[in-house]
Amino acid sequence: MSARRRVRPASACRALACGLACAAGLTVAEATFADALSASQTAAPARPAIAFHRWQEDWSVLADPALRTQPLDRLKYLPLGGSPDRYLSLGANLRERFESNDAAGFGTAHRSADSRLLQRAQLHADLRWGPHVQVFTQLEDARTAGAARVGPADANRLDLRQAFVALNGPAGGGTWKLRAGRQEMGFDLQRFVAVRDGPNVRQAFDALWLNWERGPWRVISFASQPVQYRSARTFDDYSNGHLRFGGFRVERQRVGPGDLAAYVAHYRRDDAHFPGVSGDERRDILDLRYAGQRGGLDWDLEAMRQTGRVGTKAVRAWATGARLGYTWDQPAWTPRLGLQLDSASGDRHAGDGRLGSFNPLFPNGYYFTLGGYTGYANLLHVKPSITVHPTARLDVLAAVGWQWRQTTADAVYLQPDVPVPGTAGHGGRRTGSYTQLRLDYRVSHQLHTDLEWVHYRVAPAIRQAGGHDADYLELELSFGW
Repeated sequence: MSARRRVRPASACRALACGLACAAGLTVAEATFADALSASQTAAPARPAIAFHRWQEDWSVLADPALRTQPLDRLKYLPLGGSPDRYLSLGANLRERFESNDAAGFGTAHRSADSRLLQRAQLHADLRWGPHVQVFTQLEDARTAGAARVGPADANRLDLRQAFVALNGPAGGGTWKLRAGRQEMGFDLQRFVAVRDGPNVRQAFDALWLNWERGPWRVISFASQPVQYRSARTFDDYSNGHLRFGGFRVERQRVGPGDLAAYVAHYRRDDAHFPGVSGDERRDILDLRYAGQRGGLDWDLEAMRQTGRVGTKAVRAWATGARLGYTWDQPAWTPRLGLQLDSASGDRHAGDGRLGSFNPLFPNGYYFTLGGYTGYANLLHVKPSITVHPTARLDVLAAVGWQWRQTTADAVYLQPDVPVPGTAGHGGRRTGSYTQLRLDYRVSHQLHTDLEWVHYRVAPAIRQAGGHDADYLELELSFGW
């Protein structure tokens, strides 16, 4: 996938931070599940960047001893034979984050102020046996200290993050690629299918993935069981047939000034619960996305339609998302004005035999802000922003957002799809407004730090349910080796 915004000279740490760039209101390089195994066709040998997906890095360039210039380089490239593309590479990620939220869930449902320290440590081994075979394994240990509440996305004792075999080869004038095992996946801006890098525990899938690429075309099929996370003991995560997600996707580059993608998918979840209905959930999904850039203008447009059933109710739900921006090509600060528009359906009539509540599937947790005050359901959202780059290493975002409900019959939702108690059927459409300030600083090609502050001012719909204004503060330091 290609970048969707004008960028300044590349930085390795910018690649490490690409997941969080969405939180800064930027349209970033697509971190998708269908990307190539490596950038091994790069013409000039150079050290690879620390990638958002660590399995995409190609360390075969260190077969040249002259390029082994940094400490522990001998562990980044362990030769396994006479060919330079047969090697084992070791690596690690460490993320330390402090979060403070003076009104988690707007203070409803007996929630109070919450300050905590989140730590995520990952260690991986990447085996390459020639250009066509890869075996990637990654362990993760995610901990939290001081939290008032700890959920599945907050903590996960030492467990298997990823473990897959990847194969590729020529076919039909193009290239086929197969991945089987536990792995991460994310589509496009990761509005609805995401790696979930915002929370402490990322989302993985036990999946089979097959795609074929030729010229501007890419055709993908996948079947998966999303991993369910437990932290009672080590290596206790699991997946089973009670939650499944699979589909078929087609991508076409250079459709006018942008790229076009569409996919159909099926989502199955047993014993699902929504306000007013419970039962087995079966959703058929159609998603369309068009993104591109022309001159200083960039755009990313996506729409999803969901049909099917939850229990005895027929599902009729939808969502749209748009990010638009214009970047001035100036050597000083390179300002970008952005506008984000989002909407998602809610359930208008509890007793009509239909469920209109949109299911955001596997959202990324930072698409709106890191504060988690906004879920992608029963939503209208408008967010103008400005992003500037005072130095080559510093990005600064300032934004304001306004939010409403599609229907007052349904609840106000928190991230990812948690209803605020007492809001369904009560209060007006307006949910509230917020201010966001975010700073991203690349200390080096391995070290990145960021700061985010969000102030959310609630409207009567939340205040009448016992909620109140909220402030969120986050400070993070991330390291990749």
